[in-house]
Amino acid sequence: AVKQNMLTECKCHGVSGSCTIRTCWKTLPSFTQVGDFLMEKYRRAKRAFPFWGNQKGLSTPSHLRVRRSKLPNSKPISKNLVYLERSPNYCDLDLSLGSPGTRGRRCNRTSNGIDGCALMCCGRGYNTHQLTQSWQCNCKFQWCCDVKCNMCKDKLEAYTCK
Repeated sequence: AVKQNMLTECKCHGVSGSCTIRTCWKTLPSFTQVGDFLMEKYRRAKRAFPFWGNQKGLSTPSHLRVRRSKLPNSKPISKNLVYLERSPNYCDLDLSLGSPGTRGRRCNRTSNGIDGCALMCCGRGYNTHQLTQSWQCNCKFQWCCDVKCNMCKDKLEAYTCK
């Protein structure tokens, strides 16, 4: 993913901005660009199945094949991302997989990203909690050895997945 998204940058050298000598080099793509590239590969991934060929008695498959291809017994190409088993549902508690699920997790009601309630709560909805936060504020130093503070309070809303 990093290699496929490498960029070429160039700089011109010369008198008065002329490009008599041009120096070029490869630069790394941004982390976001690599992540987006991998996410698109993940979305287009195909399920692969072992294919033993026409010979009987083989102990290992001869290759993997993609079932939904137009060609029978076609092998996935090297640029394809394939998987052998479906991913488990990480929304639900499954201690055998080490997945705590998303029930009770805090989410952001206004976000459309991965921290947003719509995605994180897996369509189950979310609970709204009214919280009161207290802290010392407007602190002032009183001459010789005393600090006086007010208590400030703020009402907050927190959201957790159902």
